[in-house]
Amino acid sequence: MTAAEFDTGLLAPGWAGSPAASATSDAAYLRALLDAEAALTRAQAALGLVPEAAARAVTGAAATGGFDVRSLAERARGGGNPVIPLVADLTRAVGEEYGPYVHRGATSQDIMDTAAMLVAVRTLDLVLADLDRTADRLAELAAAHRDTPMPGRTLTQHAVPTTFGLKAAGWRSLVLDARDRCRAVRKSLPVQLGGAAGTLAAFAVYGAEDPTALVAAYARELGLVAPVLPWHTLRTPVADLAGALAFTAGALGKLAVDVLTLSRTEIAEVAEGSGGGSSAMPHKANPVRSTLIAAAARRAPHLAATLYGSLAAEDERPAGAWHAEWEPLRELLRLVGGAARDAAELAEGLRVRPETMRDHLGLTHGLIVSERLSAELAGALGRASAKELLTRLAERTCAEGVPLAELLAAEPELKDVDVDLGASADPACYTGSAKALTDRALERR
Repeated sequence: MTAAEFDTGLLAPGWAGSPAASATSDAAYLRALLDAEAALTRAQAALGLVPEAAARAVTGAAATGGFDVRSLAERARGGGNPVIPLVADLTRAVGEEYGPYVHRGATSQDIMDTAAMLVAVRTLDLVLADLDRTADRLAELAAAHRDTPMPGRTLTQHAVPTTFGLKAAGWRSLVLDARDRCRAVRKSLPVQLGGAAGTLAAFAVYGAEDPTALVAAYARELGLVAPVLPWHTLRTPVADLAGALAFTAGALGKLAVDVLTLSRTEIAEVAEGSGGGSSAMPHKANPVRSTLIAAAARRAPHLAATLYGSLAAEDERPAGAWHAEWEPLRELLRLVGGAARDAAELAEGLRVRPETMRDHLGLTHGLIVSERLSAELAGALGRASAKELLTRLAERTCAEGVPLAELLAAEPELKDVDVDLGASADPACYTGSAKALTDRALERR
C-alpha cells in the first residue's frame, strides 16, 4: 500500500472526496508539520537569532517534499509522535551546514500543536464557505415559502399549522449560529511555542533577549494568534474547537433529520434533489445527503467528549492527554467538513412540495386548528364548556371522519355565537406570526 492510499475514506462516505478530506489527510498534516518547522526558523531569523541562509535552507527543504509519510508513521512509535522522526529527516535534508538550526529550542508538542492549529484553520475556511452556501440557499427557500402553510408537528403528531418558510428560516438560524462559532474559533487559534516545559528557556540560551517576541514572530509567519502563555496543558484552543465543531455537526443535523422525516414516502413534503439508489430496490431514491449529515451529528459529540477529557492534563506537559487529541480532532474536522459540503448540496437541491403540505393540513379533518377554536369559543361558552364541546366533537371527527367544521356548524348551542367557524377552521389562516418571524429571521446576516 502506498502513502497515497492512506485515509481514502472507504468506510466514511460522509467525508470521502470532500475538500476537508484533503485538508486533513496525512499529507496535509505532514505539510502543516513542515510549515511549522520552517516558520520557526524564519521567525528566529527575523529576530537575528539564526542566519537568514538557515531560514532559506530549512524553508526550501520543507517545501521540496520527499518525506515518507508511512516511514514517519512507523518510526513515530519510537518517541510517541511523528515530530521526532520528521526532525531527523528534515535535518538531513537541510544539510550539515544549516541542519543544526532545524527545530532549535522547540519541543515536539510545540510543532504538533501548531500543526494541528494550521490544519484546523485550513479546514475551517472550507467549512465556513459551505456554511455560507447553505445559509444563502436556506434564505432563498424561507423567502420563497414565507406563506406556504404546512402542519407543525410536536411529539411526532400534527399540532398546529406553521409555514415552511419559518422552518427553513429556523434551519438557517442554526447554520448562522454554527458559522459564527466557527468564525470566532478560527480567528482565535494560536501557535504553540514554549520549549521543553513551557518556559521558553532554551530560546534565551540561543540568544533571544525577549523570547515572547519570538512567539509573536512565529505567529506572524503562520497567520495564527500569539498566545499569552504556552498552552501545553492549557487546552482551551482544542476545547473551543471541539465545541464549535460539535455544535456545527448538530446544527446541520437538525436540518438533516427534518428532511429525513419530511421526505418519508408517506409524507413526501420535501425531497432531496438527487437521492441515492438502493442495491436491491430499483424504485428507491434515498435521502443520502441527509443520512450522512445525521450520521455525523451522532458521532461528533463523542469525539468532542474525548477532547474535553484532555483538558485534565497533568504537569507542564502531559503523558497521553495531548496524544489522545490527534485522531478525534482530525475526525471531527473531517466529519464537519463533509457534513457542511453535504448540507450545501442538500439545501441547493431540496425540492419543496407546497401542494402536499396543504393537503396534509386536512388529514385531521380540522382538528389541527382546535386550539384556535377553543380560544375563540371560550369567550362565548366559557373555557370549560368550550373544551368539553371540542373534546366531544374531536372524538366524533376521529371516529366518523366528519370534518370538525361540519360538526360545529350543526351544534345548536353555536347558532348564535359570533364566530366565523368557516374561517376559523381553515388551517392556512392559523399560522400565527410565522410570516413576521420569518421576515425577522431573514434580517440576520
